[in-house]
Amino acid sequence: MKREWFLLFLVIEGVMYLNIREQAEEREFQYLSRYASHSRESKGRERVEEECDIRTVYQRDRDRIIHSKAFRRLKDKTQVFLAAQGDHYRTRLTHTLEVSQTARTIAKALELNEDLVEAIALGHDLGHTPFGHAGEAALNEICPEGFAHFKQSVRVVERLEKNGEGLNLTWEVRDGMLNHRTSGIPHTLEGQVVRLCDKISYIHHDMDDAQRAGIFQEDDIPITIRVTLGDSCKERLNTLIHDIIDHSRNRNNICMSPEVADAMQGLRQFMFQSVYTNPIAKGEETKAKELLERLFVYYLKHIDVLPAYYLQMLEEGEENDRVVCDYIAGMTDQYAVAKYNEYFMPKSWQVY
Repeated sequence: MKREWFLLFLVIEGVMYLNIREQAEEREFQYLSRYASHSRESKGRERVEEECDIRTVYQRDRDRIIHSKAFRRLKDKTQVFLAAQGDHYRTRLTHTLEVSQTARTIAKALELNEDLVEAIALGHDLGHTPFGHAGEAALNEICPEGFAHFKQSVRVVERLEKNGEGLNLTWEVRDGMLNHRTSGIPHTLEGQVVRLCDKISYIHHDMDDAQRAGIFQEDDIPITIRVTLGDSCKERLNTLIHDIIDHSRNRNNICMSPEVADAMQGLRQFMFQSVYTNPIAKGEETKAKELLERLFVYYLKHIDVLPAYYLQMLEEGEENDRVVCDYIAGMTDQYAVAKYNEYFMPKSWQVY
């Protein structure tokens, strides 16, 4: 008994010499899965920094993303319905928050690094354009080197934020952001969780918004899908989350059962047919694409009207096309429309 108390004393004394961050890192080794990413074993940042005495590296990354300008702009960027006037339609920001919530639930159940999952989820769409994927398609067509939002998300945190300094995030967070797309292969289980939860979240909240908009009703969803996944968004989310947890526990990859994976793929195809390519839901996207294309051409011809920071990027050797693309990609829906009106719409004479 005396020996046990002595050992406990040694443990307590040892912990007393660790700061808060170091204690958190020790708890990760004690409680997280052997397949989890540990903060202390991160591959690090491009620029070496002094460690925080309170937060782990992934907690710092999360905080930097939340405090970034790109993150704040997500609240006025389209998810599916362009500049929707209804109070309850999702935006790119609420999509991001729903991905984070779902991913954290799964990560906690699988004893993965919840801080890393949260950072990846909050940053995965920072590079999205105004007007959602319509804007992405427009920039991809007109920009000589192409455009993809997942690559732009990484460019935002490496090059564009903080007037060119970037956020200097860890390798694991940037890897998860880059590989959240359907064809991506994240190198961490935490990144794999976010990749799946991105699909789960947008399918279900876009379905909820589409039903609110009167695009389709619950009974329009194929019965085979509803039998497998459930008869409501709530039931389907519950089924998918439980299936991922049940089939990924104590494994070195994140996966679903074949039956549920097929049903989710069927649900995604249903959404493409019913919403994502629906001329009623997407009727204004042609105008949105033309708006961004005209802005792109205008800025190339009037490069001097760009904000000072973007002009500085040109002086540092960045190509005109790339800088204009960066500027437009960062715009919110409302700001893009406002700049279009400023450049192309006649103003009323103001002298009475």
